[in-house]
Amino acid sequence: MNLPSTETLLLREDGFVLHVTLNRPESRNAMSLQMTQELRAVFTAIENSEHLRAVVLRGSGGHFCAGGDIKDMAGARMRAAESGNDEAYAELNRAFGHMITQVDHAPQVVIAVLEGAVLGGGFGLACVSDVAITLEDAKFGLPETGLGILPAQIAPFVVQRVGLTQARRLALLGARFNGSEATRLGIAHEVVADAAALEAALGETLAQVRKCAPLANRNTKALLHRVGHEPMESLLDDAARQFARAVASTEGSEGTMAFVQKRPAKWAE
Repeated sequence: MNLPSTETLLLREDGFVLHVTLNRPESRNAMSLQMTQELRAVFTAIENSEHLRAVVLRGSGGHFCAGGDIKDMAGARMRAAESGNDEAYAELNRAFGHMITQVDHAPQVVIAVLEGAVLGGGFGLACVSDVAITLEDAKFGLPETGLGILPAQIAPFVVQRVGLTQARRLALLGARFNGSEATRLGIAHEVVADAAALEAALGETLAQVRKCAPLANRNTKALLHRVGHEPMESLLDDAARQFARAVASTEGSEGTMAFVQKRPAKWAE
């Protein structure tokens, strides 16, 4: 696979998994415009990959992501002053929204490995992962309102993740909390005590992904994203047609045969 060259991300392919590491440790992996653009390029490159079945998102230097990059905001302020309007701010903010939407809809299983700072934009990325594993002492929060700004591109995904009632509390108080509370709220799915347990949990998660048929996983994720956006009856009609095609597909035949023969399916080997 031809992955794009990146300066703010470390990329490593390992079998059916692509490891993507946010790599700006000097700023606790703050989300710069360049990082946003590079993440979009990576997810565009793998969108149609039948080989890659999982993406692991994590940060370097003991932090996931501390939010937006202050230098980029200062640059946007300068451009806004020069142009006489605030479109530079809007464009910078919207770029992150395009990226997080793309990650949200990626056909692969997106696994977030959370430690250290999980703030602002990093919090948003955690909320669009399919599986999130966190250290107990990770620091979560939406600090935007305390800075006089809005979690503009993040808020809708937080609402989808934890519901409106909790999202209101988290955003309007700028609350900070640890991995245990993040798991209780449903932002993360599993909390562990230390780095060794984090790696073990990641390994177990990837082993579970391996057992799932690649195309069935992709189609299931796409189906789940349609819930709430389409009339239920027509959605179920289409889901039934997809089910029928899956039963008759190569994956469906192999899965049934593997079950009958009490052996792992080929994609799990």
